[in-house]
Amino acid sequence: MSPDTPSTSVAPAPTHEDPNQFALLRQRRFAPFFWTQFSGAANDNLFKFAFTVMVTYQLSVDWLPPAMAGLVIGALFILPFLLFSATSGQLTDKYDKTKMIRFVKNLEIAIMLVAAVGFIAGNIPILLLCTFFMGVHSTLFGPVKFAYMPQVLNERELTGGNGMVEMGTFVAILLGNVAGGLLVALPGIGHTTVAVACVVAALVGRVVAQFIPSVPATDPGLTINWNPFTETWRNLKLAHENIVVFRSLLGISWMWFFGAVFLSQFPSLAKNVLHGNEQVASLLLVVFSIGIGIGSLLCEVLSRRHVEIGLVPLGAIGMSVFSIDLYFASRSLPPSEIMGLAAFVAQGAHWRVMLDLALLSLFAGLYSVPMYALIQMRSQPTHRARIIAANNILNALFMIGSSLIAGALLGAGFTVPQIFLFTGLANAVVAFYIFMLVPEYLLRFVAWVSSRFVYRFKVQGDENLPSSGAAILACNHVSFVDAVLLMAASPRPIYFVMDHRIFRVPVLGWLFRLAKAIPIAPYKEDPKTYEAAFDRAAQVLREGDLLAIFPEGGITKDGQLQEFKGGIMKIIERAREEGIEAPVIPMALTNLWGSYFSRIEQGGAMVRPFRRGFYSRVGLNVGRPVAPQVVQPALLRSQVAELLQA
Repeated sequence: MSPDTPSTSVAPAPTHEDPNQFALLRQRRFAPFFWTQFSGAANDNLFKFAFTVMVTYQLSVDWLPPAMAGLVIGALFILPFLLFSATSGQLTDKYDKTKMIRFVKNLEIAIMLVAAVGFIAGNIPILLLCTFFMGVHSTLFGPVKFAYMPQVLNERELTGGNGMVEMGTFVAILLGNVAGGLLVALPGIGHTTVAVACVVAALVGRVVAQFIPSVPATDPGLTINWNPFTETWRNLKLAHENIVVFRSLLGISWMWFFGAVFLSQFPSLAKNVLHGNEQVASLLLVVFSIGIGIGSLLCEVLSRRHVEIGLVPLGAIGMSVFSIDLYFASRSLPPSEIMGLAAFVAQGAHWRVMLDLALLSLFAGLYSVPMYALIQMRSQPTHRARIIAANNILNALFMIGSSLIAGALLGAGFTVPQIFLFTGLANAVVAFYIFMLVPEYLLRFVAWVSSRFVYRFKVQGDENLPSSGAAILACNHVSFVDAVLLMAASPRPIYFVMDHRIFRVPVLGWLFRLAKAIPIAPYKEDPKTYEAAFDRAAQVLREGDLLAIFPEGGITKDGQLQEFKGGIMKIIERAREEGIEAPVIPMALTNLWGSYFSRIEQGGAMVRPFRRGFYSRVGLNVGRPVAPQVVQPALLRSQVAELLQA
């Protein structure tokens, strides 16, 4: 697929000419889309912040007191997400996404022209109406934004693309707020300048949108259900069909709950806790936005250009740790006169506060980007936009809930640092609950840590791992952690057929049960377990998943590749009986013999765990898929042997 001719299928793997996520900004399939969404987010926030400043400091009306202005504007903006997200998801699935984007940008121009009249005339009702319609604009754009990327980016680019969009969104929010505050405060010409800036930003976004290549509809025959309530419920049920996707939606919504607590408390934190002026409040927003941006961009580096949900538990841990430390850093600051920016940064105690804020937002980026990428990759393409729309509804509800809970805590006498402590502890509880409900996150985290901090793990030929559909992975068996390393190499979950005795190993046995590994025993020893293993293996392939088997039948005792047994042939035959021709992918783990978890020592694994030093180099070589019709144990063994020498 060329950048100019995207399709509903996944794009090809990136080449050496596309070294990282920033290379996407040179490609037509991504760059115009990125700058279109960037301009829209910046314009949203320029408009909202300028309007908030205007009604708070410059205009006075009895029916909208300054203390309520921010709440009313925020509520009007978020209301369309609750009312129209279900409809926008349907429209995105039914129509060409590029046409949808251009329609939304045309709508933005119309709204901003009306808003310009409101700013110049100082007409608050007109601006409140425009606030609502800018919420409609964002509601329509949300599903398009996240449904567009999986159609033009492949699996290896998806994390980087989401990281770029997440980073760009927060930078745009920051720039929009700064520009809105500065422009509206210009003496005599502030309102007119804001009016012109909003219209210009909308026009620029529309011009850039013209360069986005056509992306076809995924469900053009869809009949629109205009009832938002029944459609919302239908979308939630649709998402619930894939439990990992549905619980990931809840996980993302929790992140928005978490972030909304901090963003809403920045003014109070700056004034009442840190004793700073408006510039200090702006600095906190800058630090938070930079943290989110850095965390979002780090995802591609830490995931080795795959959708790596193992980063999600890491992000959750960091969010809790630094939220709790923010409480300790800010609770005992001495009383002081309100200080400016220079005086604030001159005090060392304030740097700890800013570092905590930067790191908790950085880890929030590590938490959210892989979840978004997972939802995009695992959602059914014909329903993807509707599932994302359901997520937007959940996000809005969670953000409203965060405001209500934060308000209740403040009303009950909690201080701002105590609210941060409560949020950090609640995050730990919620994250643990989610990871127990969806153990794939925890398993990927263990695999990610093992492949980066226990070993220096290098994968070659990972483009041969299929991004969808059933396949059988056949690998040599060298150590007790072979399965963990294979998990780290594959962006998709793998179901392992494993010797039943390994389930008795402490910790590893629990881990493999959590991974729903399939125990197998010799037929003479336990015929029931033997037959059940092949039944379950056939089910895995029937459901289009990856099945891994170690054809040697056990861990090597001398480091040499053993003869392959006939179990893999029985798996292929059972799959064929159900009409499934799953390709077999040979794989070879290299340099593991003699490492921590191999059996090189007489007493077993871990007798001399550091005999090869710490952080030893190991690898995985993945071969080309082999048609099941030609697979034979001896042939497969020779292919794995060749990969061991590669």
